[in-house]
Amino acid sequence: MTQPAAKPVIIEFRNITKRFGPVVAVDNVSLAITEGEFFALLGPSGCGKTTLLRMLAGFETPTSGQILIDGKDITREPPNKRPVNMVFQNYAVFPHLSVRHNIEYGLKMEGVGADERRDRAEAALSLVQLEGYGERMPDQLSGGQRQRVALARAIVKRPRVLLLDEPLSALDAKLREELRFEMSALQDKLGITFVMVTHDQDEALALASRCAVMHKGSLMQVATPADLYEFPATRLVADFIGSVNLFEGRVLAEEADHAEIELPELGIKAWLDHGTGSSETLQIWLALRPEKVELHKRSNGEGPPTLEGTPAGYNVVKGTILDIAYLGSESVFDIRLEAPEGREPKRIRVIRPNLTRWDQEDFTWDENVWVGWHAEGAHVLLA
Repeated sequence: MTQPAAKPVIIEFRNITKRFGPVVAVDNVSLAITEGEFFALLGPSGCGKTTLLRMLAGFETPTSGQILIDGKDITREPPNKRPVNMVFQNYAVFPHLSVRHNIEYGLKMEGVGADERRDRAEAALSLVQLEGYGERMPDQLSGGQRQRVALARAIVKRPRVLLLDEPLSALDAKLREELRFEMSALQDKLGITFVMVTHDQDEALALASRCAVMHKGSLMQVATPADLYEFPATRLVADFIGSVNLFEGRVLAEEADHAEIELPELGIKAWLDHGTGSSETLQIWLALRPEKVELHKRSNGEGPPTLEGTPAGYNVVKGTILDIAYLGSESVFDIRLEAPEGREPKRIRVIRPNLTRWDQEDFTWDENVWVGWHAEGAHVLLA
């Protein structure tokens, strides 16, 4: 069976740096985005992601480096000469124009005839599920509908690349979730390369085929959403993507198929069913996602549970439930772990899915429990 051919690169950032006076907003970033990707630039405010997008759009000029689209250097090209279109955070819909005339506006500026403009506008309205809304005015639309108009106006020009600047941030949570599915389906149908800026991890993980996490102007990691979540490259990435429990440790034994980790903060040893790629005695961080941690009842006189696939005596620590948050589909537990003498107790967050209507009644406040995780559940970070 042959492997599918790799898609060609459509966008290249080559050693891009952007300075605003003494401030380095983007620091020597090199990045390649392939054709047809839904690519997300992800990071906290001030990390450089929006500046990078604006340089791709032509609204900012790099201090140094090159930007290429389809192999052509467009670093100094004005925005209207680039094969891109942009959807802004605040929609930027013209309030005095009808929905159809909003969508047709860019085509009219390019000299496209009236009949073709109307046909393409109607097709774009159909793609964003706004058939029959062409004659309405923007103030007659909801926020979600106005965002769809902005999308339609961008895609009607058939750009090679569509840029999205925090496209869903102005919408309420339920509508954001709804539009995520619609945008993903739209991008798949059109085959256009989407590049999105967002600080919302859930949005990036749900929509993107790959994500780039940025921090202080630099790229920290570029990977698929699953790899970012399951195999973060650094503590910073692990902490930014979702929720994570981090414990300092030391590698005691390292083999190709397993590793033994000492966790002095907890007074226990951890067992991994894979090697870590690090040398013995090296200081590391053990990362545990809350949903990969289990709670077990703790009765007086009973020893710790043995977890399937994990040697007895590993990956289990005593704890006491401090708080419980019931979130419908899941419950979140804040647990104080028992600490060795002379150390401050650590806390751990645990997420349990509520698979039945009575799951939340299994554990209660101030209950003593065993906290454990399976050998494949933890990830080792070196930085």
